[in-house]
Amino acid sequence: MATAMGKRLEGKTILVTGASSGIGRSTAKEFARTSPQNLKIIVTARRIDSLKELAQEIKEEVGDGVQVLPVQLDVSKPSGISSFVGALPEEFREIDVLVNNAGLVRGVARAPEIAAEDIDIMFSTNVTGLINMTQAVLPIFKKRPNGGRGDIINIGSIAGRDGYPGGSIYCATKAAVRTFTDSLRKELIDTRIRVIGVDPGQVETEFSVVRFYGDKAKADAVYAGCDPLTPDDIAEVIVFTAGRPENVVVADTLIFPQHQGSATIVHKRT
Repeated sequence: MATAMGKRLEGKTILVTGASSGIGRSTAKEFARTSPQNLKIIVTARRIDSLKELAQEIKEEVGDGVQVLPVQLDVSKPSGISSFVGALPEEFREIDVLVNNAGLVRGVARAPEIAAEDIDIMFSTNVTGLINMTQAVLPIFKKRPNGGRGDIINIGSIAGRDGYPGGSIYCATKAAVRTFTDSLRKELIDTRIRVIGVDPGQVETEFSVVRFYGDKAKADAVYAGCDPLTPDDIAEVIVFTAGRPENVVVADTLIFPQHQGSATIVHKRT
């Protein structure tokens, strides 16, 4: 029997960016599991092969009630976003939920030694890409009756609330996401468009591997001696926020693993 949350999501079209791995991948799967009878999911990322694998995994798990459309997209490239919605098959264009998940971190350098290319890719992906994607989808939401309807779920980070040494640029990008989210919610207050922020703490994904330029040993050391959150943990929160009754806005969430108290206060077992 479908849950109340599953029924509320039925018939919707979900768009998840950065879905080839980590939180985005888990989010697509969690939406499918929660409402497996009548759902459309658009998954985007740079790695199209991973998206196709994800689509097949969802089909094998829940069957044909969920249609998954993999689309190769690099949100750091404005030209790709500008043509994105118009290039979708017509049956996928009425997007109901946008999950702005695509994001990354590069390096641990401190000013004035931060590489210009790292600054550029973090801002163009985490900030400009998120804003451009929001602006591409928002007209779909706003044209609906009674002021418009839809959900924008922006994935931030504890880093946007609590800056730390060696993460100044990443922290700045996530602070920008947090402020954009808050401002957008106020701008859309006369609509039925919900603007939702989800800020994870420590989550074990490819995140640290990318930060250390592919050095998995350094990435593994970040999580040694503790039990970080998993992508599934965050995916459950994301789907929960989208599955609330229309008048309920889970505006702001911060999710820590039990051993974490801030961006830098993390207890590790000896």
